[in-house]
Amino acid sequence: MCSVGGPTDIDLPEDRVVAKNYRCKECGERFKGIGKHPMCPSCQSEDVVEI
Repeated sequence: MCSVGGPTDIDLPEDRVVAKNYRCKECGERFKGIGKHPMCPSCQSEDVVEI
């Protein structure tokens, strides 16, 4: 699967991958994310903080 330009919806086994809670500094959206560079699903900003 190839994905360019946005987040994807995938199911991952919870026992192997832990999603962290983030808040976007640009728009205030709260979301769960994984990876080294999580992106806000609302505004696509990478300016996020772990909460």
